[in-house]
Amino acid sequence: MSYTPSRPMGYGCLILSMSMVGAYVALTKPLAAMLPVFLLAWLRFGIGAIAMLRWLKKPADEKPLSSQSRWLVFLESFLGNFLFTLCMITGVSMTNAVSAGVIMSAIPAVVAVMSWVFLKEKISLRVWGAVACGAIGIGLLSLAKDHHGAAAAASHGQYAWLGNVLVFCAVLCEAAYAVIGKKLTAVLTPKRISAVINLWGLLLMTPMGLYTALQFDFVSVPANIWLLLVFYALAASVWTVWLWMTGLKVVPAARAGVFTVMLPISAAVVGVLALGESLSALQATAFAVALAGMFLATLPGRSSSEKLPLH
Repeated sequence: MSYTPSRPMGYGCLILSMSMVGAYVALTKPLAAMLPVFLLAWLRFGIGAIAMLRWLKKPADEKPLSSQSRWLVFLESFLGNFLFTLCMITGVSMTNAVSAGVIMSAIPAVVAVMSWVFLKEKISLRVWGAVACGAIGIGLLSLAKDHHGAAAAASHGQYAWLGNVLVFCAVLCEAAYAVIGKKLTAVLTPKRISAVINLWGLLLMTPMGLYTALQFDFVSVPANIWLLLVFYALAASVWTVWLWMTGLKVVPAARAGVFTVMLPISAAVVGVLALGESLSALQATAFAVALAGMFLATLPGRSSSEKLPLH
């Protein structure tokens, strides 16, 4: 039987998952500088596949998947792993961090809307308030970083608009990942979801990754970059996915989307603590507003309207 966490434990899993995503996104800058995008993504999925070999085994109590569930597994990997990775890495490289941060602040709202449309979840005013707090907080955070990113913004020139479009596509992919993941937790364990969608990601990335690898000089990569790559692969393919799917077992997708505010927040925190960036009063205010939204979303519900939908 698969483990079903309590609601508070589910919240903790979601917070930790998105915090780790923000952390490894911030720390992938040196990886992207040393490794081509397709090779980096391919190695990530390959390391993840090795780490999760035991998770691929079908549990005895798992029911056969319907054709719809198999299609959702593929979409979860194609949108949440394959396209998200390509759109985010390429988009951020073409635009600036300020624009990317503002666009990423739309994730909770997009998740809420998709949950309402596709999962028929009833979204309370309190959850919408939490979504608004997250958007305001991350928006303030982006404005606070504006004076640091002005020079970088000017250097991206005419292709910045395309980078912004790609980042927004990554937002749509992340929201779809949250919504589809909610459906999959009803038929698969978090470990199985993590392993299977990573394997799909590896298959999708192999043609481009292998082509890039055949032309790449691996000897030129220092040891510390390889160690960082292992951490990135385990965090991106194993830990964050398992934590997110575990949380989704007991938290509605719309409410879970509120916790995506931790992605840009944790990225900024890593920038301050590990990369030597400064923390302004406006940034601190942004953190407080976004975290207040999370607190609002995690308060116990007073009505039955926020119960998990049956699918």
